[in-house]
Parts: sequence; C-alpha cells; structure tokens
Amino acid sequence: MSHLKPASEGLRTRIFQLIFESDTPSAKAFDIALIGVILCSVLVVMLESVVPLRERHGALFHWLEWGFTLLFTLELALRLYCLERPWQYLRGFYGIIDLLAILPTWLALLLPGAQSLVVVRLLRALRIFRVLRLMEFVGEGRLLIDALKRSARQIFLFLFTVCMLITIFASVVYLIEPPEAGFTSIPKSIYWAAVTLTTVGYGDIAPVTPLGQAISVMMMLIGYSIIAVPTGVFSAEVIRSIRADRYSDEACPGCGHDRHEKRASYCLHCGTWLDEETPDPRAENDDAPHVDET
Repeated sequence: MSHLKPASEGLRTRIFQLIFESDTPSAKAFDIALIGVILCSVLVVMLESVVPLRERHGALFHWLEWGFTLLFTLELALRLYCLERPWQYLRGFYGIIDLLAILPTWLALLLPGAQSLVVVRLLRALRIFRVLRLMEFVGEGRLLIDALKRSARQIFLFLFTVCMLITIFASVVYLIEPPEAGFTSIPKSIYWAAVTLTTVGYGDIAPVTPLGQAISVMMMLIGYSIIAVPTGVFSAEVIRSIRADRYSDEACPGCGHDRHEKRASYCLHCGTWLDEETPDPRAENDDAPHVDET
C-alpha cells in the first residue's frame, strides 16, 4: 500500500500513520487489535452456522455481529477519511474486501421478510471474507501474490489442458458405458472424469465395462503424473520472488558480479564497495594519516 498517501497534514496524517503504517508502537498495537477483531468475527460466523448454538445463543450472535460490523464500518470510514484518494483504495483488493466484510449485514436490513431468508443467509456467508484481510498484515503475502501473477499463464495452460482431457475422456466413456451405470449425459460424465483425473474417487459413478475401467485406470495414472505440475511451477515462482526480494541485480563496479544481498556493502567476490554514490569508509580510514604513538 505504498502508493496510498494521507489527505493532509494534521489529524488525517496521524490517523494514516496509525492505520496504514506499522513502524510505531501505536500502529503495531492497532494492527494486532484489528487482527484479533477479525479472528473473533470469523469465529462468530462459524459458530453461528451450528444449529444448536444458533438456537441457544442466536441473540448473542446477532448483537456480536452488529458490534463487529459497526467496528469495521468505523474503521473503513477512518481509512477513507485519512486518504488523499479514497476511491483508489476502494477499487483495490483490500478496499473490496472491506466492503464485503460489512455490506452483508447492512444489506440484510434492506431485505426483510421470510421470502428473503435464503438470500440473507447467502449474504451473511460473505462475511467470511474478513479472513482475507489478514493477508494485509502478512509481509510474505506479497511474495505469494507476485508468484501467482507470474505463473498465471503456465497454470492457465495447465488447467486448459486438463479440461480438454476431461472433456475427451468423458465423451468417450459416455459412448461406451450404459446409462444404467450413471453415465446419462456428457456433463455427468465430465463430473466423473474430473473426479477420476484428480484421483479423488467418490465412487458414486463407476464404469462397468472392461474398456471403461481401462480408461479409468489410465486417467488415474495420468492424474498422478500431472498433479505436481502446477505445484512445481508455483514453487519455482515463489523461490524466484524470494530471491528477487532478497538479492539486488546491481553489478559490482569492480568485478561485475551481480546478485548481491540488498543489505551487502561490499562485493562477496572481490571486496569492492558496492554503493557508487557514497565513498568507501574503509578507503577513507586507510587514507587517513597514521600517528606514531611511540
């Protein structure tokens, strides 16, 4: 969030430093308190989904939810108040998550009546998105997001290939297997093919012909063979992100070697001072006149 700026000096700047920064004790305390509130709110959502607990403590859950909603609404209002461009924050990832965290409870007020209970339940389930706000407080989350962005094309190509295999095998098995085995349509066969290729194997639909069973064996072997492909691609990008975050691409002015740690002052290979904009303090000490104390 380094692109966000406070609206003006004074109160808004102090609020900005408290909410968006974490280099002061008060800002760290705010982050820790906010993480605790987020976890508590998610816990309340989970407990409320248990029918006996909801029947026994429904009123308590209701007031707790409104308390969390008011707190998150106040926090979002303070974030927008202290920013120079509040709409820029609302269009971002964390701004959308903030809205998803509070909108369901407020929208429930606009949907009264028994006929809308199902809709309200769906809206209230969106409150679980509050847990995504925890990514804001994890520095390594940026590395994972960067790795996902860089590996998106390879993962998309992998998923596209898997979808083609699933569709082809599903169509073949649909032609081979009788409807009594459960293969009543190609979409139903696609469900079976996806379960089989991912090696999940629910067992609710299974081929009964020898050829169909042979295709099932081949699909399971293919699934075991390719299941590690997206993991390897993503892991490689994560390692690359970690290296890019730790190492610098600037070459040594002495030997030309690159990939030094960003905090390094001297070259690991030749010992040359890396920062060309400032003088080498070791060279200055060597040039200083030596006093003979004898």
